[in-house]
Amino acid sequence: MDFSPIIIGTMRWGIWGANHSKKEVQNLIQSSLEQKLSTFDHADIYGNYTTEKLFGNAFSEMNLKREEVQFISKCGIEMPCENRNFSVKSYNYSKEHLLKSVDQSLANLKTDYLDLLLLHRPSPLMNPEEIAESFSIIKTQHKVRHFGVSNFSPSQFDLINNAFPLITNQVEVSLNEPKAFYDGTLDQMIMKQLKPMAYSVLGNYFSENTEENRRIKKVLTVLCKKYNVEENQILLAFILKHPAQIYPIIGTSRAENLVKFKNSLSIDLEREDWFKLLEAKTNIEVD
Repeated sequence: MDFSPIIIGTMRWGIWGANHSKKEVQNLIQSSLEQKLSTFDHADIYGNYTTEKLFGNAFSEMNLKREEVQFISKCGIEMPCENRNFSVKSYNYSKEHLLKSVDQSLANLKTDYLDLLLLHRPSPLMNPEEIAESFSIIKTQHKVRHFGVSNFSPSQFDLINNAFPLITNQVEVSLNEPKAFYDGTLDQMIMKQLKPMAYSVLGNYFSENTEENRRIKKVLTVLCKKYNVEENQILLAFILKHPAQIYPIIGTSRAENLVKFKNSLSIDLEREDWFKLLEAKTNIEVD
């Protein structure tokens, strides 16, 4: 399955962030497609279960071919809010819930199928056989083309993948949060010849004034001059350097940032520069 080299995250397009109007969402979709970024990442819970519908209403009124874009969504979290009467936040991977969730996402997005469905977070109670049965039904009904997981450890990935073939694991990866470099998550994707997806790829660099980020800034200042780019582009290039061929998910709600992120694809960080950034994060040299 081919996705665009940068995936557009929609989590903050609705009431969890920018609170865009339908017209503003249409402008963002159009701006993304102008940069040949055609994959959009959703989850049923985004915007307290409202952002998928916001996107679907906007997209359905545009003169665009569904087969020229890719829709990803996630399910499995039951989150109490004004739109859902759950008594506690929990995970639900029962067949009933999975089938219902897919139908609801399709209705929200006003589409006949999802290109990729992800289990949002691992549950201690998930039954791989029941999940596999659910996936088989959904695939047979042509409602979802491919399946994956999000935030799963390597062993949790194998638990589901051994029952039903998965194509990706979407995890948090950034210079601030490089755990996936070391815990086997990305190694597993390489060994299985699968491409992982990464969210929060800019980390907390722009939101937290920490000693760690002040160290990183010193290195970024030098590298931005060297490569003639901006800080966010270097941070993205840091992720793209990894041999796992990560699909980064960019959660921007501003069209002007799309061009900058697209240009990050052409930045080839030198190996020593990559390790200078890593050393700035850890404050120690590698062993």
